[in-house]
Amino acid sequence: MKKARALVALTAAILAASACGQPEFTYVKDRAGTTYFKVPATFTRLDASPIELYLTGDHPDSQAALLRAQRVWSTAFDRSADPSVEHLLGSAEPFVYATVHQLTAEQRDSISLNRLRDFILPVTRDTRRAYLQQAVMTGRPPLLHDFEPISDEVLTLDDGARGVRVRFSYQIGRDTQTFDHTAVLDGRGATVSVLLIGCRSTCHRKRAAEFDQIASSFKLLRSPG
Repeated sequence: MKKARALVALTAAILAASACGQPEFTYVKDRAGTTYFKVPATFTRLDASPIELYLTGDHPDSQAALLRAQRVWSTAFDRSADPSVEHLLGSAEPFVYATVHQLTAEQRDSISLNRLRDFILPVTRDTRRAYLQQAVMTGRPPLLHDFEPISDEVLTLDDGARGVRVRFSYQIGRDTQTFDHTAVLDGRGATVSVLLIGCRSTCHRKRAAEFDQIASSFKLLRSPG
């Protein structure tokens, strides 16, 4: 009996030690090492290239896509048991998309806080209006409906960097999706780093603290170059 109890205790200790050795977070840096954030280790990392093609409409073999790949780094993480890049705009579990853009000279001249707000999805009134007009012109029903603003914060950061953190919801299909969007322009005006977290509104309300933890970890480590 004593041997059996000792074996049980030893097994429990081994399992506890193994659990303690498992990382709690996945720590992420962009290709140039300028931008950092962390996500819980329970998230699955995905290839974000299909998201880039979806957002731009570029053909994967086009010159535009090749040039964009040189200027843009991106990654994605999905908490779903069945992870997919399609969860960017619709998921019952949190989905994280991050990207860092090296700006062209033309983009540097036109960057603004509103441009940072609209970097992934239409958020400002003018961009939402343009999005709807484009849908009418193409004859395709818009995917995004019934925009609802939640919060809008301007960020003043170290070394002259600035940015925004906005939270908002859209009706997409039958569900309302809530998004937490942080976009930062570095102090030299050379790069924009963006973190977008999304899931259904019911999920967001339950896991708001987790969203805050991920968003608050999103930082510029240094200026590019």
